Amino acid sequence: MNETPKPIAGTASYLDDRLGAGSFLKRNLRKVFPDHWSFLLGEIALYSFIILLLTGTFLTFWFKPSMGHVEYQGVYEPLKGVMMSEAYASTLHISFEVRGGMLIRQMHHWAALLFVAGMMVHALRVFFTGAYRKPRELNWLIGVLLLTLALAEGLTGYSLPDDLLSGAGLRITEGVAISLPIVGTYITFFLFGGEYPGVDVISRFYTLHILLIPGILLALISAHMVLMWVQKHTQMPGPGRTEHNVVGAPFYPAFMAKAGAYFLFTFACIAGLGTFAQINPIWLFGPYTPADISAGSQPDFYMGFLEGALRLMPAWEINFLGYTLPLSVLIPALVPMGIIMTGLALYPFAEQWVTGDRREHHLADRPRNAPVRTSIGMAAVTFYGILWLLGANDEISTHFHIGLYETTIIGRFAIFLGPAIAYWITYRICIGLQRRDQDILSHGVESGVIKRLPHGEYIEVHVPPAEDIADHLRGKKQIPIVPGDEDKDGIPPKGVRGPIGKLRAKASKFYGTDHVPLDGDGHADGHGHGHDEHAAVGAGDKPRELH
Repeated sequence: MNETPKPIAGTASYLDDRLGAGSFLKRNLRKVFPDHWSFLLGEIALYSFIILLLTGTFLTFWFKPSMGHVEYQGVYEPLKGVMMSEAYASTLHISFEVRGGMLIRQMHHWAALLFVAGMMVHALRVFFTGAYRKPRELNWLIGVLLLTLALAEGLTGYSLPDDLLSGAGLRITEGVAISLPIVGTYITFFLFGGEYPGVDVISRFYTLHILLIPGILLALISAHMVLMWVQKHTQMPGPGRTEHNVVGAPFYPAFMAKAGAYFLFTFACIAGLGTFAQINPIWLFGPYTPADISAGSQPDFYMGFLEGALRLMPAWEINFLGYTLPLSVLIPALVPMGIIMTGLALYPFAEQWVTGDRREHHLADRPRNAPVRTSIGMAAVTFYGILWLLGANDEISTHFHIGLYETTIIGRFAIFLGPAIAYWITYRICIGLQRRDQDILSHGVESGVIKRLPHGEYIEVHVPPAEDIADHLRGKKQIPIVPGDEDKDGIPPKGVRGPIGKLRAKASKFYGTDHVPLDGDGHADGHGHGHDEHAAVGAGDKPRELH
């Protein structure tokens, strides 16, 4: 680490002589990246996006984004002579007649699913560890926008084959669009080129899918990566790790080799799925006709929440002055997505307002050490999961022999009770895990050595935890609380006056109160487990016997 490796020095010198870029390369090729498995979750999404671009480019050579009717004369005998759109016929051609077409098409679909899934788990990692805090709020907003655009990209791509299954989803899209007040009919006519199903929706979705949305995604991903590079990566607490350094391995050669291997592993997984796991067999569904629909049809997982919300919502509507407001479509289409995405976008700023914490944070939190934040996150995950699950209420009813209406009624109660129960359970788990950490720091860990005391009692010898584990546990930091106490004249601080200020003070106390605080050595200060006469009090103390 004290000398620049020859490959770096040689390359840097070559470019520096010609471009003056030597110092830039030397500095950035030695940039340190932390080593923690959870930091690789975002790279799953990045590598999946690269595979999407490669496979999508291949598919564009043969796909025809047209709704013009043709008679199928391809090699798939069950559909020979059937009238269908050129989009559907060209997708069959790719699947059965283009060499490698089926593999690439299925890889493209699996990569799309993994892209969205990777973004979701990456967002959860960032949220639960508090990695969205200053100075990374802008990068968090870019990530939320990326996730929203990924859903739109998936929707437009899912509709392109023009088969019966994707057509059913397209019908839902049309119903949601036309239900929007004032602008709904204009949006619908613009997308479909007239009354549903129109003649232009495939070509317009194709333009959005291969040109507009990918271009924006590519620009935002680039900005996301540049900001991450400039601001440096967060790291988990541990030995030698502070808010002012990064402990890990340099970009070259360690991280570059790891990233390359991880890309190949991701590519191998997607290729394996594309080879052995059939997905979206459009030839079994047949071409789309507005009069037909298949039983047990569900969209890809990332749009399942919309399907579930539509199935759970009662048939409410408002009729006023000759206008109809279909709440049964508007609320499922806008409210769940609005709650989750708007909540994600505003959360860093809401937390900063509640806690008054405007410091820079480069050390990530363990989720257990921010129990309110973790509980809110799990409540949101439960909310999404219930909607996703109830998007298949007909399948649940069929396979578990439960009435369809009963599953719907249960789902309507669960969508409110589930997040509340998830919040309470998660909060209690976080507090329990904090107490366990405190117990390890205060009392030590079990050594496996059993001793018998003179009066006959058997005890196990406890020893201090390993230094790296102890440093990891001591990384817990207090969550700031906005001062709310009145002064000697009975006047509260400036920031907590009035109704909004009082609400802020209460929310801050609720959000930041530490029920299991630790002192400098990791001991309880009276609010959690107290000391006992058998505790091993520190890493340098002589181990004592514990009950």
